Amino acid sequence: MLVVKSLTVRFRRHGAPSLTVLEGLDLAAPRGAVTGICGASGAGKSLIAAAIAGTLPRNADVSGRILVDGAPPSRGGIALAPQGLDALDPLATVGAQIARFARLADRTEDPAALLPRLGLAPTVAQAWPHELSGGMARRACLATALATGAGWLIADEPTAGLDAAAAERIMALLGTLASDGYGVLVISHDLPRLAAVAGEITVLQEGCAVETAPASAFRGNGEALRKPFARRLWQAQNVCPAC
Repeated sequence: MLVVKSLTVRFRRHGAPSLTVLEGLDLAAPRGAVTGICGASGAGKSLIAAAIAGTLPRNADVSGRILVDGAPPSRGGIALAPQGLDALDPLATVGAQIARFARLADRTEDPAALLPRLGLAPTVAQAWPHELSGGMARRACLATALATGAGWLIADEPTAGLDAAAAERIMALLGTLASDGYGVLVISHDLPRLAAVAGEITVLQEGCAVETAPASAFRGNGEALRKPFARRLWQAQNVCPAC
């Protein structure tokens, strides 16, 4: 179980008061399931990913607790697949990058064996990032995260910039990884697709969690959702389920 208790993030600013960007966030995510975080742009979703993965910038002050199975996260226990595809090194092949992440975690990983788990041919290990489609690049990012051997995977906006078919494949893949025993936290603006694979979703508004509900609540007009903002967010996206 990944548990986040009272997570607050503030950024120090020169000559100005600190800026609070996340406040009092509580989250509980079980292994073997997809747990979702959704919200409008600027709500602070990616900051949650960075805070849990320990990649916030130096001017960030963090309070609260992050626990994995009741203890602080161990080195290499949580892997982040970041939002930007520029996370892939343009000067290294996919296989070399997978091997690099594995070495950093004191592991050996055969890229040709890992890639088929993500729906990529073993030959993709010899490909350069610029030779990949958007969907293939997303899966390559996931491969570098899995190469660390982490039991927890955070996918930050995994469908951003993808066409409908590729986005659905990526979400389905994340659901499969959860079924295989990984703990999967998906941070996304793509609420309809997130609701199709997640067990529970937390809706974020301006750095605060306004509602946590089972994915089954995101149906119809959102009548099962308690908070007006969560219903509006769902209704705005559910007008066109493929959007």
